[in-house]
Order: sequence, then C-alpha cells, then structure tokens
Amino acid sequence: MSIEFIGYISNNNSSETIVRQGPVLDPTHIETVAKAHENAGFDRALLAFHSTTPDSLQVAQHVLSVTERLNVLIAQRPGFTAPTLLARQFAVLDQFSKGRVALHVITGGNAKELRQDGNTLDDKDERYGRTSEFLDIVRAEWTSDKPFNYAGKYYQVENAFSQVKPYRPEGIRIYFGGASDSAIEVAGKHADTFALWGESYAQVRDVTSRVHSAAVKHGRPTPRFSLSVRPILADTEEKAWAKAEAILEQATRLQDRTGYRKPADGHATAGARRLLALADQGKRIDKRLWTEIAKLTGANSNTTALVGTPEQVAEVFGDYYDLGISHFLIRGFDPLIDAIEYGRELIPLTRKLIAERQAAKGLAAE
Repeated sequence: MSIEFIGYISNNNSSETIVRQGPVLDPTHIETVAKAHENAGFDRALLAFHSTTPDSLQVAQHVLSVTERLNVLIAQRPGFTAPTLLARQFAVLDQFSKGRVALHVITGGNAKELRQDGNTLDDKDERYGRTSEFLDIVRAEWTSDKPFNYAGKYYQVENAFSQVKPYRPEGIRIYFGGASDSAIEVAGKHADTFALWGESYAQVRDVTSRVHSAAVKHGRPTPRFSLSVRPILADTEEKAWAKAEAILEQATRLQDRTGYRKPADGHATAGARRLLALADQGKRIDKRLWTEIAKLTGANSNTTALVGTPEQVAEVFGDYYDLGISHFLIRGFDPLIDAIEYGRELIPLTRKLIAERQAAKGLAAE
C-alpha cells in the first residue's frame, strides 16, 4: 500500500502561534512554501476553503505554475459552484498540470459560516444529500462519452457534457472528509480517499470500519485513508514536549490576535466533537498524541499533534499505517520552517520504516 505525504499551503504566514503581518493573500509566502514542500519531498499540498478566504482553486493554479512535481489537493464546497462547471474547471487544470490535481470535498459543518456564501440548507443531512448529487454529476462530466441527464432533488441538468476530461484515464481523485453518519454514507459512495483528523488508534479503527461498510454497501472498494496531524519535533523527547508546551503558551497568549479560539456560539462539527471527546480523556493519548491545542481552540481544524523525535513520530505513523492509514497530512505551527524540517528527517524516516515493516511481512510499500 503506497504512502503519500500531504502538506498545507496557507494564503499567508500565520497559524495558532503566528500573527499575520503581511497581506491576506501573500504571493511570496505561497510561492516560497509551495517550493519548500516540493523540495522537502511532499507528494501533495492542501489548499483549504473557507467562506471568507481567497479562492483555493485560483491559489492552486498559481502553486502549480511555480512548481514542477508537487500535486495539489484543492478543497471545494458543494452548493456554491454548479457541478458541471466545477468538473470542467478541474479537468482543465488537470490537463494543464498533467494530472497533478485532486479534489477535496468539504460539505461544511457550520451553517452560520456557510450562510456567508449564501447557503440555504441548514440541515446537515440535507447538505450531504446535496453533496452526493453534486458528485454524481461531477463524476459523470469526467467520465461520460455522451450527453447525460440528471434529475435530483438539488440538481437537474439536461444534455450535460464536458469535452475536456481529466488528464489520466483513472481520472481525478476525490478526497472526502466528515465524521457524521451522513458523511460516512456519502464517502462510501464517492470517496477515493477518506480524510480523518488526528485521532486515537481506537477512533481510527472505528471510522475506517464504518467507511468500509458504507463502501461495501455501494459496491465500491474501500477508499484509502488519510490522517491529519501536527508533528512537533525535537532531537530529544524531553525537548519536544517542552516545545509543545511553549506552543500552547504562545497560542493561548495570542488567541485574540490570531483568531484561533473556541467558537463563541459553542458550535462544533461532528469531527470537532470527536477530537474534544478525545481531549477530555487526557492531554496525551496512545503513545504521543497531544490534545491541548484542540482543547484550547474548540478543535475547529486539525489541531491534535504528535510530539517526539522524528524517529518516535515516524514509529507512530507506522502504527497508523498498520491500521490502514496510507496518507499523512502534516503541517506545523511554523508553516515554512516546519515543512522544511519534516522533509529533512520525518518524511524519509517514515518511508524507510514502513518499507522495512512491509518487507518483513513480504509486502511492498511504494
């Protein structure tokens, strides 16, 4: 089972511990971080989506123009762009980049935020129903060799057809996130890769089992699985935990300036509730999964961390790999510096460790 490392390219230099100094859309930062990811050995980088931030599709176009090998994972939300149009946009970009594009589908869990883009479906189950129809049409645009009709509850098209198709015969991979039952159901029907946040071993077993069952129900192979986590590294374990505490102190002190704080309305998505439940079990879960930033911020994004030396964190990645995780989405609290550091030791160590484990089992890890 091949492994993939996915990084994260933000629109500017900021995080839970860094207050943005430059413009909201900082081309120099984007270009620098993109090239750093490519040089560090990342396979792909995520471009995130939010109702108030620069459009991830356009940012991804720029990232692809300044890199040669780095693939992009472009987050988009169903409901705000017609599925026929989005399918053609992605196919064109995939052709220009010679197959370096993937789609990350985020249905969205916060109805208040979604209304900033004009969403009218406050019921989450309905939004996932809309997402499923959206992806039905996107897939058909990418694969159909003749015009097709589609009559759903949320979308209707007549004689839809795209002259441009994805670059590779296997098409554009669809990554999918969400922890609710509705999300799992749609993932079983549509996901090529299912994305989890940094959860415990037990939670990973639970979610992967649910997704597998949903895929079987739809007669599809089980998706690949991705885990999102924030590695905190140092040359000794003691220094790594001291670094984690310093990050927590800095994040706490700068909350009002960075905006990374618990939602005032107490809102939490299903995924956030899972991370917060994990945080209630303790600061440190399993071998070295650290929950304090998730607890501090209300787990509004991937906020759990793995703390230790590069060798120790690589070992935990090996454990997750044994549980079925083949993709690791990693980003640091210092976006540029951490990406470079991950490429120096963590990524090659993890690849080596997993290859050795697979060889011992008589298997191959690409």
